[in-house]
Amino acid sequence: MTTFAALGVRPPVLDRLADQGIATPTPVQVAAIPALGAGRDGVIQSPTGSGKTLAFLVPLAAQLGAHRAGSPRALVVTPTRELAAQIVSVLAQLGTPLRSALVIGGVGYAPQIRDLRAADVVVACPGRLVDLCRSGSAALGGIEFLVLDEADEMLDAGFARDVETIIGLTDRRTTPRRRQTVLASATMPGWVETMIRTHLREPFRVAVAPGPESDLEHGLLPVAQTEKLTVLSQLLGQVSSTIVFHRTKHGAKKLARDLTARGHRAAELQGNLSQPARDRAIAAFRRREATVLVATNVAARGIDVERVALVVNYELPDTADWLTHRVGRTARNGAKGRALTFLSEEDGDKWRKLRRLGAPDLPLVDGARLLRTGAMHFVAGAPAEVPGPAVRPGPAVRPAPAVPHRDGGPRRPIPPAGGRPRGRGPRRGGRPGGRAPLPG
Repeated sequence: MTTFAALGVRPPVLDRLADQGIATPTPVQVAAIPALGAGRDGVIQSPTGSGKTLAFLVPLAAQLGAHRAGSPRALVVTPTRELAAQIVSVLAQLGTPLRSALVIGGVGYAPQIRDLRAADVVVACPGRLVDLCRSGSAALGGIEFLVLDEADEMLDAGFARDVETIIGLTDRRTTPRRRQTVLASATMPGWVETMIRTHLREPFRVAVAPGPESDLEHGLLPVAQTEKLTVLSQLLGQVSSTIVFHRTKHGAKKLARDLTARGHRAAELQGNLSQPARDRAIAAFRRREATVLVATNVAARGIDVERVALVVNYELPDTADWLTHRVGRTARNGAKGRALTFLSEEDGDKWRKLRRLGAPDLPLVDGARLLRTGAMHFVAGAPAEVPGPAVRPGPAVRPAPAVPHRDGGPRRPIPPAGGRPRGRGPRRGGRPGGRAPLPG
């Protein structure tokens, strides 16, 4: 069995991994860490929850070594603020002397400009980083290690212009050392090859297949459009931690409000929230103060929350890749999880389109049995392309009571606080060549 030490990882990083109970590297880490440690460019395609973040952060930390005054030497670019904050947290847990700067929209410029002056590693969303570069507050000519995390999203039409600008700024070298470039994502469409040929030099490639299918139970649940909320409410009464995906910001806001009215501890995560409100929602869900997180695709990529028992696609995503990223929030790191994709009578054409674009051939779930027993049973021989009669809700299931606040009163659900963030949010998905509305 391969160990981190055998991959060349040295103290204190080795000790900090052990302190976190991370003793055995995952397949993507086994393949990527030595190659990146040797200074090669890389393309990493691996399922969500498989350890991609450590696969590039461990060699990044080794390459940079100690803190050094001057301009930043490493840059990780991500599509969402939550993912950027998570990467900064993981880097801090490695126990290196490196200093980091989190550069995202929705918060003030001054603290970020201050952090940039002393940062070895910058973790950023594209829009805010480009703004700071244009104002002269950020310099990228000394970047030695560049990571595009969730690379297919970073190179899609919603971000492509800013990402190309960022890469161009790192090409204006202020150091003789060349830039090492890494692309990482769970999905890597063929059109990303143009970017690889243009900006990477003889990259190694890692393509890790998904784990055993038994880790994730995913099925289609036919539900009448008018019964979706009631069926969802009953399902939430059976599980402790659920992410529910809605297609639009307004829809996520309304659904969270409706679930709260039915007694569920619901938080929302969508792009019209202020950054502090988004941070509170994620924190409450991680602490189990909220047992259901209603989100747009802003939560579909990279966000790591332990022990998510169920993912529900309340509405179908726009692309097959988004379906992959959404359900990847459960069954992570070898744990088991479940996902349900609601399919109403109006969704037939859209589901068939998703199938043509590569969505999996999902089995139909016995909805009546699921609501009655909480167990996932699939309808034998039922064609997933043509759903049967929509499931009807049974007797109401009362959700778990709210966790009392420390002052003895009931804990209020996370409010759907407003405020539009300044930064750019991620596209809903799709291929380059046209702009789509921002989902979160």
